[in-house]
Amino acid sequence: MQIKLAKFSGEFVWHFHKSKDALFFVHKGRLLMKFRDRDEIIEEGEFIVVPHGVEHCPVALTDTCEVVLLEPGTTVNAGAAADGRMVIELGQI
Repeated sequence: MQIKLAKFSGEFVWHFHKSKDALFFVHKGRLLMKFRDRDEIIEEGEFIVVPHGVEHCPVALTDTCEVVLLEPGTTVNAGAAADGRMVIELGQI
């Protein structure tokens, strides 16, 4: 497992992770997590777990949306979707 800090901006791509769950903890700002059957708003200090195999689309509702992700280190941010914002090599702090 890895703890990742990400800054979200606008809407990401619809995607899913075949075999890995992901936890999104909103450190700063507000996040909308779209699912095919519903939308969930995650406020600062709250978190949501997205089970593997569930298609989702994160959307930053504020200019600055900082999210702490808890997921396996091998998880690719765009899952199975091909997107120009896919990150394979992570930066370290």
